[in-house]
Amino acid sequence: MKSYQLIHQLIDLVAELEKENQGRQASLQDFAGFLLNKVGDPAGNTQSSEVRFGANDSAALDIAYQLDNNIGRLFVFMSRYAKSYIKKALEGTPLQTAEDFTALAILLTHSHLSKSELISYNLQEKTSGTEVLRRLIAHGLVRQWDDEKDKRSKHIAITDKGKILLFQVFEHTSYVGTIITGRLTIAEKFTLQYLLQKLENFHLEQYEKKSIINKEDLKKIAAEIAPE
Repeated sequence: MKSYQLIHQLIDLVAELEKENQGRQASLQDFAGFLLNKVGDPAGNTQSSEVRFGANDSAALDIAYQLDNNIGRLFVFMSRYAKSYIKKALEGTPLQTAEDFTALAILLTHSHLSKSELISYNLQEKTSGTEVLRRLIAHGLVRQWDDEKDKRSKHIAITDKGKILLFQVFEHTSYVGTIITGRLTIAEKFTLQYLLQKLENFHLEQYEKKSIINKEDLKKIAAEIAPE
């Protein structure tokens, strides 16, 4: 039985709770609170069923399983899964990357944008964002024109061809959304959405302020938000 070790751990934890309560009968609510307190220390580590790690370096594993590190690693994995699914959804279309798709989707909701606005909204560096726009323009999905007041500035808008393609792609990207959320219940999805939006608000603020430029900025921001 694969969960045999976990069951033993739970039994040991129940015994520890009973000892802490001096033999008093513990309820499920008592145990839930005890368990959260036991594993909820941010400085501690969380046991994981991570299949990619071996057992060769316990110090490295302790670092990897620290709560914040573990969450960050899972975010990276989720991002890679999502990109691979989106790439499948875009097969047979001129759209090559998830960034191509999101750029076109952003333009659909605006009459027009400047190039710099779209690149910023798409959370891209100028070089990679410019390459996305080059592809979209080359395929006739986006049109570009000079700003009348500032010839150095370019405006862009989605074309009818881009709109038709985008609505064709929406069918398959909706499947991607369903797959990404896996077998979460509706309640779990609302909870996840709330937490992700909270994180999005924080990170968007850092992005717009350009507050993280180098390694020293990472250290500074981490120190500011670390729990007391």
